[in-house]
This record gives sequence, structure tokens and C-alpha cells, in this order.
Amino acid sequence: MEIKEIKEKEVWDEFVSSFEMAQFLNSWSWGEFQENLGKKIWRFGVYRNEKLISALMLIKNNLPFKKNYLYSPRFPILTEAVPAEIFINKIKEIAKKENSIFWRVDLFNTQIFKDVPFKKIPDLQPSKTILLDLTKSEDEILEAMHPKTRYNIRLAEKGGVRVKIGQSNQEIEIFLKLLLQTAQRDKFKIYPLNYYRKLLQLNKNFVKLFLAEYQGKIMAGNLMIFFAETATYLHGASADEFKNVMAPFLLHWIVIKEAKRLCLKYYDFWGIDEKKWPGVTRFKKGFGGKIVEYPGTFDLILDKFWYQLYSLAKKFL
Repeated sequence: MEIKEIKEKEVWDEFVSSFEMAQFLNSWSWGEFQENLGKKIWRFGVYRNEKLISALMLIKNNLPFKKNYLYSPRFPILTEAVPAEIFINKIKEIAKKENSIFWRVDLFNTQIFKDVPFKKIPDLQPSKTILLDLTKSEDEILEAMHPKTRYNIRLAEKGGVRVKIGQSNQEIEIFLKLLLQTAQRDKFKIYPLNYYRKLLQLNKNFVKLFLAEYQGKIMAGNLMIFFAETATYLHGASADEFKNVMAPFLLHWIVIKEAKRLCLKYYDFWGIDEKKWPGVTRFKKGFGGKIVEYPGTFDLILDKFWYQLYSLAKKFL
């Protein structure tokens, strides 16, 4: 068994896409996006008899004093059992060269890492989400929704709400303005706006912006990512005015139908939390689907002294 770097997009995406419940966070395009943000990326594959059986992405995140940490989103990705030491040894090797303090990872499961001294930290990626099964018929999906959600979809249709793909810079800026409003209203944090501008510059088959219009004005937007068998609702925004036309409900329904047209299997609502986002969670639950929960985010401390300083500094930020 050996681990080596993968530098071919086709090799990487073919393997990652074949993984059950593959997520965009491990796609080649997401790695490119991180590079566009100025981060260093490594993509490694574990091979057994020349057969690729696991993939590991590392993203270097810079910290003050020329320090950094390594991050792996949604891991492990494997088709056969691989000893944890294979990954840990490679991570320690990279960390030594790069002067990294710790390895941060969002785990799919903890099975192979049960003996690794991880420290549980607050979630970096949502650990609880709702997955809609797109292999069901449209009628079955509608039937499984909350009656109020079905009613609001039809209300928006009858009221003249229209959905389109946002492509112009002007449309993107309107969406970003709505995103700021929504974050303030629903009390959640967002990235700097240039983060979203760079994201929307990626391959249009990978990232799409869907917009809902009413009386010629953009009322809501869904920033969607399409990868492998899943359409992921990464970010959403809606206007404070004309709430009674229920544009966000129809917007999701149109995107769900588009994902079905593309023969995808899942629609991922990307994060629910009854305590932190009660309104948003209630809205997402109205579409039905299955609640899926992951173990969460963990740190493997590689430099105890600097990790203590990092943890202390975080308390005052």
C-alpha cells in the first residue's frame, strides 16, 4: 500500500465521484477555488496494487507568525479499509515541511480513526443536513412536503414568480446585496463578498446561481453546486419585501426539478440547526427529505505549544 500525489483532474474526480454520497468539498473544482483564494492544495491517493482505494485533500490555511493548519473537508473517502497511520504519517510529513500546527478534518465517520487522539471542536461544515431523494417522482416529492410548503409553491406560481439563471455581474451583485440582508435578518455569518464572486467564476456546470423574480425585481437567489450525484444548496438569499409572494419556495422547487432533469440522486439543503437557525431550519424541513448527521469537525494537534497559543488567541477574537 502506498500514498502518492494525484495531479490529474480526471483521475481525481472519477474516484471521488464514485464514492457514495460524494460531496463537492472534495471535488477538483473546489480545490481550484481554494487555490484561487490563495491557499496551497495537495491531493493524495492511496493505492493497493496500483488500484486507487482512497483520496485525501489537504488545504493549507495560513495563520499569524508564519504558522498554518492543514484542513481536509469530508474525510475519509475510501473503497477499502486503510490504516489511519497511512494518512497520519503523510499529514505529519507535510506539516513538518510547512510548519503546520494541526490537522483539521470534517469526518464522514470515525471508524478508522477510533485510536487517533482527535479533539472535537465546533463544526466547520454543517454536521446536520437534509437530503431529498430525487429518484422519487415529482408527485412523490410534493406529497412528502409539508402542506404549507406545497401551498406556498403553488401560490408563487400563480402569483407570477419566475425563475432564471443569474449570469450578469449586475445580477450577481443584486444577489450579494440580498445575501447581506438575509445574513443580518437570520443571524448567520457569511464570507467576504469577494469569496462569492470568485466562487461564481468557476465552471458554470459546477456552480449555478438561480434567481426568482417578481414584477421585474429579483426577490430570492440560490447559489447551487452540482457535483457527482448531488445538487447542494450552498447559500440562499431573499428580499425583505414582497414576502407574501413566497418566491423562495418556488425557487427551490424549480431547482429540484432541474436537478432531477440532470438525473441527480440527491438535493442537499446543506445545514440545519434548530437552535442557531430555527427559521431557516423550519423552512428546509418543509420540503421533506431525510435528516443526515455527520460526526463533526476535529483537530489533530501536531504542535502542542502553538496550538495552546492558537486556542487562547481564538477566545479573544
